[in-house]
Amino acid sequence: MNTNEIFKIPGNALLELSKEKSSQKNAENHTQAFLKNLAQIEKQLSEQINYLSQVSTGHPHEGSSYASAKVLQMAWHRNSQTRERLMELEELRTKYSQVNAQRQQQQQQQMQQQQQNQ
Repeated sequence: MNTNEIFKIPGNALLELSKEKSSQKNAENHTQAFLKNLAQIEKQLSEQINYLSQVSTGHPHEGSSYASAKVLQMAWHRNSQTRERLMELEELRTKYSQVNAQRQQQQQQQMQQQQQNQ
């Protein structure tokens, strides 16, 4: 129901009361209809205010994809950090393997030289 229709209802009640032979029952019915519609409007406004307060504070709410998008963004960020760390560890492993291989070669050469010197 739009606002024009809502304000017609109390107008109808006043019109009924202004008649010479007004019907108290009709006036009361118009008044009750107006109060009922007013209560519905108040409920809808409260729902909208609650919804807007949830949206503005970042709380999850109906129709919100913010929380899901944030979780996805954080997962991508963690994934990226994990990949970078794994690449760093792979580089360290490669360097260690090379250094270890060089040491083993040096030890073998030293052993061969000692055997030749004996």
